[in-house]
Amino acid sequence: MSELIVDRDKFALLRGAQRVWAIASIHGEAVRLRALHESLSRQFQPGDRLVYLGNILGHGADVAGAMDEVLSFRRAVISAHGMFAADVVVLRGAQEEMWQKLLQLQLALNPGEVFDWMMEQGIGATLESYGGTVQDGRAAARGGAAMCARWTAGLRDRIHARAGHTQLMSALRRAAVNLSPAGQPTILFVNAGIDPGRPLEAQKDSFWWPPRGLGALDGPYGEFARIVAGYDRDMRGVTETPFTLSIDAGAGRGGKILAACIESSGALVETLEA
Repeated sequence: MSELIVDRDKFALLRGAQRVWAIASIHGEAVRLRALHESLSRQFQPGDRLVYLGNILGHGADVAGAMDEVLSFRRAVISAHGMFAADVVVLRGAQEEMWQKLLQLQLALNPGEVFDWMMEQGIGATLESYGGTVQDGRAAARGGAAMCARWTAGLRDRIHARAGHTQLMSALRRAAVNLSPAGQPTILFVNAGIDPGRPLEAQKDSFWWPPRGLGALDGPYGEFARIVAGYDRDMRGVTETPFTLSIDAGAGRGGKILAACIESSGALVETLEA
């Protein structure tokens, strides 16, 4: 097998990992995330890598605080263990995908309908965390392109005012691939799932809205020994099959945040929760 060739602007490559810690959907739960990070800092070892599986935003009470906590822990773990920036990856989840679309709402064909759908999906918590209101957003979405553009420009200004938030959002990756020492793919980290009928580069929205549940995958996907996802609509916690691992206990929706430690081969070592 030859080394996987992917667009590095879309996909992260993890090299030299002994183990990978994967953090499930956070959904604005800053306090729980801080507690999880405290536990993780005691378990983290040299050679470990870290992947946030998307959905930092949405649903919870302190979305901006959760972003601050990710930025703070990222700096701390890289410094403490002599890691490189590429050893910590943050994926784009469905919430981040919607948020980017919201910031370009004036370009939508039906901005009012798009806005209402996003609010139903929990993006209103992100809007309010950055100082916006659902009422103002709905009015802008129905007020024409110029009014909508002014409103989204104001939102972007408020995001820029939070140190590091714009930079983190611009650095999100669609998926992460763990590579063996020989450069062969072993684990694929995604937000919610994949379309098994498409190659990796053609997944597009399937990372966030897959056509079927991850557990329905009845064989390996390409060369990957395991696919790891951090969002489960049914919030079933840790669910494993021979080829998949899903970790989501419903953070931001009444549940806890999970983290899983996974060997480079794909085997689950342990889990943490907060």
